[in-house]
Amino acid sequence: MSLFWRIFCLNAVGLVIATALLLGPVTVSTPVLPGEALVVVGGLAALLAVNAAVLRIGLAPLTRLAGAMATADLLRPGARPEVAGPAETAGLITTYNAMLDRLAAERAAGAARVLSAQERERHRVARELHDEVGQTLTAVLLQLRRVADRAPAELREEVGQAQEATRAGLDEIRRIARRLRPALLEELGLHSALRSLAAEFTGHGLTVRHDLAADLTPLPGETELVLYRVAQEALTNTARHSGADRAELRLRGDAAGVELLVRDNGRGTAGAIEGAGISGMRERALLVGAGLSVAAAPGGGTDVRLRVPHRADVPPGTPHPDAGAPR
Repeated sequence: MSLFWRIFCLNAVGLVIATALLLGPVTVSTPVLPGEALVVVGGLAALLAVNAAVLRIGLAPLTRLAGAMATADLLRPGARPEVAGPAETAGLITTYNAMLDRLAAERAAGAARVLSAQERERHRVARELHDEVGQTLTAVLLQLRRVADRAPAELREEVGQAQEATRAGLDEIRRIARRLRPALLEELGLHSALRSLAAEFTGHGLTVRHDLAADLTPLPGETELVLYRVAQEALTNTARHSGADRAELRLRGDAAGVELLVRDNGRGTAGAIEGAGISGMRERALLVGAGLSVAAAPGGGTDVRLRVPHRADVPPGTPHPDAGAPR
């Protein structure tokens, strides 16, 4: 029943009862007797109380809807408001839920196009760094080696320093190219790429241990890329911001899906503002219907957990049941 008819029927019943009482056993004298005033005031109070109860019950779904609208975040998809209440309220909640689903699908499609273009640009830049800048620095290094063979003794030390600087620059160019384009992921698979990633971040005061299950169900290429990029971004955040000296990279699989965990022993995330890195990880997680949670690790530090379900029919942008849930 609609809210209008609920209130109308309640008021009509109250007025009919009041009229029947006035035409029957209840009368009002002039001047009004104390007993008659008590009956009239009591009836009015009862009518107002019942009206208030009906309005409170009828408007409760709107209050829940307002709360859901205030906390809605497409990067943290969660449960939709329950469709309940009078017809008008139920229709409004249904429309709102449909709007959220449409926005989530459109955002996921847009994010997929953006991230796809980003990956293509990463590959292009990595290829140019390797083929152009890398080859140029290699040629400079070879030329410096020939110069060092013919240079006077007093200049050989300076030429050697130039060689070392050029070699360091070449190594840095190759490292950047590997980060931009994970060739190991394409050529040797996810396990080799994650082991190489752990080795790359081990050093400069950080030790990264890896524990990668070998019996994982074969995953689509897009899912493997999402797992790799999330692990890369999580380790980058650990190295730059956490102050940790130990980190763990863990990959596990079960009948329900695959879980990636990056755990550190740093200062944690208490009071920290979520930056572009975590937002980017959430965007990538939505592409494969995964759930990403960032929470405090047992004993201190941070847990970044990505859960990818084994569901081939998951459309991009579909929220995973664990999305945004604290752990």
